[in-house]
Amino acid sequence: MSLQERLDRIREGAKARIPAPMYEMMTKAVADLTASGQAARALKVGDRMPSFELPAAAGRRVASDALLARGPLVVSFYRGRW
Repeated sequence: MSLQERLDRIREGAKARIPAPMYEMMTKAVADLTASGQAARALKVGDRMPSFELPAAAGRRVASDALLARGPLVVSFYRGRW
């Protein structure tokens, strides 16, 4: 199964699990984001992410360059609880 097929299956499963009003709100938020042009300006596969620094859980600052020096870096954006 391809990644796209897996994502499509997950999307259909979410549509069945999430209450209709909430699903509609999420769908509208995605459409609004796309219409704003932000999605078109997002990084694409193969693009390099700019360096950044963020606070870690313990309060100290962590720089992406320092993490990349130790190996590959995965960045995950958590939008909140649904």
